Amino acid sequence: MTATTADTPPPEPRLRKRRGVELSLLVCAVLISVFGYVSVGLGTYGAVPPGAAGYGAGLGMLALLAHIAVRLRAPYADPLLLPIAVLLNGLGLVLIYRLDLETPNAVAAPTQLVWSTFGVALFIAVVVFLRDHRALQRYAYLSVVTALVLLIVPIFYPAVNGAKIWIRIGGLSFQPGEFAKILLAVFFAAYLAANQNALTYTGRRFRKLHLPTGRVLGPVVAIWLLSVIVLVLERDLGTSLLFFGLFVILLYVATGRTGWIAVGLLLAAAGAFAAGSLEPHVHSRVQDWLHPFASIEAGRGPGQLAQSLFAFAAGGLSGTGLGRGESILIGFAAKSDFILATAGEELGLLGLAALFLLYGLLVARGYCAGLVLVDPFGRLLATGLASILALQVFVIAGGVMGLIPLTGMAMPFLAQGGSSVVTNWISVALLIRLSDSARSPRPEARTDERTDAANPAGPRSPASPAGHSNPAGPTGSTGHSSPAVLEDDR
Repeated sequence: MTATTADTPPPEPRLRKRRGVELSLLVCAVLISVFGYVSVGLGTYGAVPPGAAGYGAGLGMLALLAHIAVRLRAPYADPLLLPIAVLLNGLGLVLIYRLDLETPNAVAAPTQLVWSTFGVALFIAVVVFLRDHRALQRYAYLSVVTALVLLIVPIFYPAVNGAKIWIRIGGLSFQPGEFAKILLAVFFAAYLAANQNALTYTGRRFRKLHLPTGRVLGPVVAIWLLSVIVLVLERDLGTSLLFFGLFVILLYVATGRTGWIAVGLLLAAAGAFAAGSLEPHVHSRVQDWLHPFASIEAGRGPGQLAQSLFAFAAGGLSGTGLGRGESILIGFAAKSDFILATAGEELGLLGLAALFLLYGLLVARGYCAGLVLVDPFGRLLATGLASILALQVFVIAGGVMGLIPLTGMAMPFLAQGGSSVVTNWISVALLIRLSDSARSPRPEARTDERTDAANPAGPRSPASPAGHSNPAGPTGSTGHSSPAVLEDDR
């Protein structure tokens, strides 16, 4: 019997891969970075710098290779993630190059470009070889053991600028904690996904607070103790806040209970107060935060935080222009911890707003992938990776602007630091893989498309108007979302 027009179901929405949009945005990102590079030369010497063409070609080649990897291996990935990462990385190279002109004996931009190249190479490797993010769940405990080793090793090395977060071997140095944060995100996501029901529904109720059993609560307390130990032994406030903040956020996402946020804030405040009172290096950071102009009043001149605040004030609304600021007066950390002060002075409030908007978009797209993913591990991992970026930006920007005590962390993609830029590219690669899983059509939908192409006049089953027979619901159990969910997100 021939199917009538009334029996023919409406066609399913066809998901767009949006790789052409991604390529167009990548071209804009490279052009903006090259324009910034040229502006630095014009603002400093009144001439186009000789390496502008090479810089543009190198950054463009890295962007193109990354785009090809995404186009081939993650065709449904979010089209905004890669262009934002390229633009932030390119602007970071521009700012470091601008500060190199003030310190010709300590040039850092070429080294940062090498680290960026290595980061893009690892980005491509993750996108190409990690076909399913759920494979990482099997290595949860290996991840946490490796992360603990990476956190412990710097304790046995001399402190750098008061903090024991670096490992120096010959002429090379790197921060193991940068790699540990991704490994801990994998472990936290896997642990909470496996114990989600126990954390949510078991335990006792004390007034309005739901307390899980000791067996489940034990790892929470252990993570808090670990963050305090890292803070005390490595004298690193930023890393401690990042690790504990990440766990509290994922704990809230896994259980949906706001009480965990209150408990987390109380524990974090108690640990920070104890460390700030007992550890001299952390105490000095707190005193500098409370009294940023004390050194000026004592006749010793402005300190780093005071110089940073002066730089932001000098930038005003539109900035002094690239190459025309004085943020180099901040001193040794101008290219790393305080590079945001250079952006604030030379790009102004408008430039800072644009940078924060880019970070906000990057974090928001990570959260969007987490919202759409069905499997708990993928949802928590996407949320964790996006939260790491958000926490880093808040902690660093808050420190250099005087909102919270200073930390030794690096602004994602902008600041000088090989370990930081490499791990940031790995994080973006994982978000690319997660967003591809979230946005790609279900395997059964692709099977139906091939069947319909072979027999376009064949009737569909009346019990399944769209040609599906998935009893698990509209999202199935494959970890992929329904195309209808993403119809408005194309």
